[in-house]
Amino acid sequence: MESREAGIERLYPKITGRMSARYYYLIQLRKQLERVIALYVRNSPHQLLADYGCGNKPYEPLFTPFVEQYIGLDLAYNTKADVVVDPAGIIDMPEESVGFVLSTQVLEHVEDPKAYLKEAHRILEKEGKLILSTHGYWMFHPDPTDFWRWTSTGLKKIVTEAGFEVVYFEGILGRSAMGLQLFQDGLLFKLPKPLRFLLSLVLQPLIIFFDKIITAKSRNEDACTFVLVAKKV
Repeated sequence: MESREAGIERLYPKITGRMSARYYYLIQLRKQLERVIALYVRNSPHQLLADYGCGNKPYEPLFTPFVEQYIGLDLAYNTKADVVVDPAGIIDMPEESVGFVLSTQVLEHVEDPKAYLKEAHRILEKEGKLILSTHGYWMFHPDPTDFWRWTSTGLKKIVTEAGFEVVYFEGILGRSAMGLQLFQDGLLFKLPKPLRFLLSLVLQPLIIFFDKIITAKSRNEDACTFVLVAKKV
């Protein structure tokens, strides 16, 4: 399960800050999650949320105002986890015990995505919601493993086959914007640290521009990251 940078800067990055290379991407991911919260969480009767593969719980501040309890699930090494997931991927929770399962940039790291989704399905209440984001295009980033990337249709297929109905699906960073993001990342770590910020300062505005001129349809088919909501059926 992926470890993530702690702190408010992941949610509200600055172009001049330490997350400058992820500036636009992180803003768009947060905005998508805020939209999902407004549509599906804010006025929901479901009050318990499980963050499945919680890492440092980077998105906890977005969700806690709207749920009764935010429960972090992760492997035993993660001291921030409230409930331990065993090495086989089994969650120590009863069936139909939470209204929401949150999964942000975890699915690409798990060895068996079908088993992971099956376990999310098991702990969700009837008509509970899976809120999931995972990568379409992204550089290799093992933590400690990195197995998968998804096409839009492939991601919908595996989620549907796990017993869900996809009710919301949006892409973040379309093809040209993501091409520039990968170009930036390909150069970034070859440069001295003082020059990395300058590279981001040049390329992040270009990434924003090229993402703004692409159609939503194209972005939802071909993207850096996909955000979906799926209802348990």
